[in-house]
Amino acid sequence: MSPPAPDPDPLAVTTVPKPNDNPKAEEEKEELVESWNEIPPSQEIDFVTLGMFIIDEIHHPPSLSLPPSIDIPGGAGTYSALGARLFSSPPTLSKTVSMVVDCGSDFPPSVLHHIQSWETSAVFRTTPSRLTTRGWNGYSNPSDPSHRSFRYTTPKRRLTISCLSSLSPVLLTTKSIHLICSPLRCQDLIRTFLSARKDYYYSAQGKQDEYTRPLIIWEPVPDLCTPEELLNCTNTLPLVDICSPNHSELAGFLGSSGVTPEGEIDTAAVERGCEQLLASMPLQSYTLVIRAGEKGAYIAKNGGRKRSANPNKKKKIVGHRGGLTAETDMEALFAGLLMEEGQEGVVAREEIEVDEGIEKWLPAFHTDKEKVKDPTGGGNTFLGGLGVALARGKGIEEAVAWGSVAASFAIEQVGMPLLLVDEGGETWNGERVQDRLDSFIERIGL
Repeated sequence: MSPPAPDPDPLAVTTVPKPNDNPKAEEEKEELVESWNEIPPSQEIDFVTLGMFIIDEIHHPPSLSLPPSIDIPGGAGTYSALGARLFSSPPTLSKTVSMVVDCGSDFPPSVLHHIQSWETSAVFRTTPSRLTTRGWNGYSNPSDPSHRSFRYTTPKRRLTISCLSSLSPVLLTTKSIHLICSPLRCQDLIRTFLSARKDYYYSAQGKQDEYTRPLIIWEPVPDLCTPEELLNCTNTLPLVDICSPNHSELAGFLGSSGVTPEGEIDTAAVERGCEQLLASMPLQSYTLVIRAGEKGAYIAKNGGRKRSANPNKKKKIVGHRGGLTAETDMEALFAGLLMEEGQEGVVAREEIEVDEGIEKWLPAFHTDKEKVKDPTGGGNTFLGGLGVALARGKGIEEAVAWGSVAASFAIEQVGMPLLLVDEGGETWNGERVQDRLDSFIERIGL
């Protein structure tokens, strides 16, 4: 029997010649167009990120005297996908995680094999006429040796909603989506995504009843966490389910530093900042999750009223009727409102269940700073873990615990954690993710 045909190479180049009847085209070289791998339409998707894939060049602190690390998979998209993938073992759950990997002519085979080893539903989009997005990470501020700098070394290529719908439309069905962008771009992406998602469901035979709103996790882009963007930020909050800046980015919106005079993360400032943002939209329901490094994460959510299971219950007034007049006995009227239902003068009304909201700190997983080798991508990885937990029905506190555990694997080394498989399943950095999660949840009392 002949061996099965190999899977198509996601980095294969598709060439299309220019038509001969175009004189200008005759003078140009043969055009190289994009190619990509399609995801099966039946694939269930729990988590998609619109963060970019970037190949990092990491320069270590001068005190370590180490050579730079080259060709390291990075970018917000890669790390957030990692966070979701940590809790998604193959062959089934790993395929519910997706991202778009833009591959240029210089895309290293070793990086391709690394991402493929995760066995996700990543889409590899190849454009041989451009270079892969690359970035430089290092320490370039002599006055602040701890300050990390980043710059792009090749042109970046941002992802859009049309990327999802044109590459693999099934990505529009995701249960959760991670966005990292400015407030105004977040608003535009959400409107475009929800419109495309509705079009997908309503154009597919028999899928109209399956349409639901996805969970939207927004990570504000650091450069635009400024006081000038605060109004745009508050106008974006009602559109998202989770807004998660880190402590410094939250402070940036409010015009402060987010640290104490001693240089420590200012937890009181985090709480005040959340209170201010929640107060800006008091009738809306969204959650702030502030990532605060070694201090852990702070969860803040507005309270509100939730109606009982019978929304069609009719209200009736027994006793006083009509408008108030000079002769109305106000004392008797308000006394009647406080009486037991069924007694004369009572307003029969729906029972209201009150959601008290939440204001709570959860600790970071690592309490020993020696365990943290490189913080790059820790926040993105946190949000991948949090997003996939919410997509699978976990509450916000447990989802934050998932995020903290995910981040702990990302920051234990430069680059990605080491994935190995033995007879007992997967290990990352020599430990099973579920074991670490179980121990953390027990430690924090969830």
